[in-house]
Amino acid sequence: MERSSEERLCGRWRLACGLHSSGLREVLTWHLLKTIVMGQILSVLICGTAVSCQYLADAGVQTPVLQSFLSYALLLLVYTTVLSTHRGDRSIVQILKTKWWRYLLMGLADVEANYTVVKAYQLTTLTSIQLLDCFVIPVLMLMSWFLLKTRYRPLHFVAVTVCLLGVGAMVGADILAGRDQGSTSDVVLGDGLVLLSAVLYAVSNMCQEVTVKTLSRVEFLGMMGLFGTIISGIQLAALETRAVKELKWNFNISMLFALYALCMFALYSFMPVVVKMTSATAVNLSLLTADLFSLFCGIFLFHYKFFSEPLHQRFRASRET
Repeated sequence: MERSSEERLCGRWRLACGLHSSGLREVLTWHLLKTIVMGQILSVLICGTAVSCQYLADAGVQTPVLQSFLSYALLLLVYTTVLSTHRGDRSIVQILKTKWWRYLLMGLADVEANYTVVKAYQLTTLTSIQLLDCFVIPVLMLMSWFLLKTRYRPLHFVAVTVCLLGVGAMVGADILAGRDQGSTSDVVLGDGLVLLSAVLYAVSNMCQEVTVKTLSRVEFLGMMGLFGTIISGIQLAALETRAVKELKWNFNISMLFALYALCMFALYSFMPVVVKMTSATAVNLSLLTADLFSLFCGIFLFHYKFFSEPLHQRFRASRET
């Protein structure tokens, strides 16, 4: 009798373990693993752009449009050239005839998003920029809800609320920190530029998702390279001609420009692949690890320090000053 009860108990355990392992196999698929790995590659690339931007800002380089122009020029040389070899309805001439205004708006949003976030490195810190950049997630969810008819669960909205609370806490921390860690004194303006860039990135990412899922990756990148180069080139001539002439080129500055341009080129090349596999919202969620990478870079490369004293003491001290 005892033997049969033990056998039944073992059978139940085997059944439970079998169901558990099969459930894990259904969740931990090769597709999910590949998406996670590619998302982390994108996070490393974003961290590379952030570190190069911070080093350029610390060196006194104030040419955000030039940095963006170089990355768009690489897209133009590669993907627009490939797109120009297409024939028929997929040719670049037909695309410009029928959809030029869409890619113009997409290019404008993307160029200004890059400009505002690179400009922010002259005003606030690397860690603040990377943490505030998560504001793109609730904006993307909101746009997907109304424009793409995507529906989310209550847990998603709880997570968005936590994200927004974190954004508010980060801005408040920058104000209470005495504005002494940024490249200039106007840290709050830098935080505002990051939030603006997050909104523009959300617009660009949502358009990217629609384009790569309904059309093609080469068309998106080719048109982004074409219009991005034109828009950033006009903006470069209007805003940074004097700054570029006064720029003191050396090996380190050249390598930092090259690092930023190559990281951005790789980011633009790989992101549509991951977006097509999942969604723009899912990609931006996986990119949150870039905040952690940037935090480590801020601590070990730029020697940022974080205050451990209670918030009410810092608030009182800030009011006294």
